[in-house]
Amino acid sequence: MRRPIVEIVLACLCAGQFTVQAQDFKLFDREVQVHGFASQGFVYTNTNNWLTMNTSQGSGAFTDFGLNVSTSITDKLRVGAQVYDRNLGQFGRYHPSLDWAVVDYRFKNWFGVRGGKVKTTLGLYTDTQDLDFLRTFALLPQSVYPTDLRDAAIAHLGGDVYGTVPLRHGLGDIVYTAYAGHRSDSIYNGYEYLASSYKLYYSSYGGLQYGGDLRWHTPLKGLLIGASRMNEDLTGKGTFINPFNPDAGLLPESGHSKADWTNQFYAEHIAGKLRIDMEYRRFLHDERDDSGVTLLFENVTDVRGWYVSGTYRVMKRLALGSYYSRYSVTSVTTGPLAPLFPPQTDTSLPANHIYDKVISARFDLKKFWNIKIEGHFMDGYGASTYPDGFYPQVNPQGFKPNTNALVVKTGINF
Repeated sequence: MRRPIVEIVLACLCAGQFTVQAQDFKLFDREVQVHGFASQGFVYTNTNNWLTMNTSQGSGAFTDFGLNVSTSITDKLRVGAQVYDRNLGQFGRYHPSLDWAVVDYRFKNWFGVRGGKVKTTLGLYTDTQDLDFLRTFALLPQSVYPTDLRDAAIAHLGGDVYGTVPLRHGLGDIVYTAYAGHRSDSIYNGYEYLASSYKLYYSSYGGLQYGGDLRWHTPLKGLLIGASRMNEDLTGKGTFINPFNPDAGLLPESGHSKADWTNQFYAEHIAGKLRIDMEYRRFLHDERDDSGVTLLFENVTDVRGWYVSGTYRVMKRLALGSYYSRYSVTSVTTGPLAPLFPPQTDTSLPANHIYDKVISARFDLKKFWNIKIEGHFMDGYGASTYPDGFYPQVNPQGFKPNTNALVVKTGINF
């Protein structure tokens, strides 16, 4: 029922029947801001099905929407929250969630604290993934920002300390964030969906998450340089079917990460209408899975990704962009169930990489309404123990080495 509602709203906008405005109002002499967004996309691929959708025949199962409310209780204290819902193939499945809900108190410009369900600061865009209307691209570079894992990456339940420290002698500013909290995945997420292809069905997945981000606004106008680090201690609970003894039915399973960390380095330069971004990300995950007392397998996955992107505002209502995204993965498994996970160490093979060349155009038809048209030209499919867009469940005949994709997306915001 929710999907037709979103499509009707977007259809009305296309017909130009009404305009969308932010709904701000006063409460106890304080301004309350109400903002929202909705988008509908269509994806077509020439070979492999992508992002759990039946894209080889064209798919419109690409919808998301959200609503947020925020206000300043005092000059230093601010509160806000956002509800969010999406349907991206098998992800989200129209199960609404509290995307973030935060209380933020800024003692000084150089020191503030915030707590609740707080957006995770990791690289340039992890904490702004919900602000699609600010970007030229329909999809962020998937080597660093896989949309499969949005639910796992967007926020943590915990607290941050943050601030901006000006440097002497005109050397710019340092912006820092340090955080700790708990990650809790939706079961309609990439990790859980990929695990189901191995007959492993998670009922919960999450754990401790802590890290920090340091970024330097350099003296060179428009140049930002930064680095992020995230550590996690994750536990998954669920059931599995032993392929060597399927008659035993569903058996208990527990997974625990022995090591889980991400390093991310980035730079951004804005000069007038031109914006150039680049990021590098390395993710290492070492997980042990058992059936209570017996080891099932231990897997070490090493993911490396980077991209370079550029966008240019050609005119008021037209922006063009392009990026090159490069992703590779290695995976090695030991233990009794290791035969289910053949070793993947040669990143030159299509199964162990995705190289994506992208061109994009954004048309701003109204202040609040945009349409994006984007082409992806992918080499490789990266089918491994890490979610990366290509899944065996929707590609039962196997994978082709190359995939071209057309993404069309329209969105509103207020």
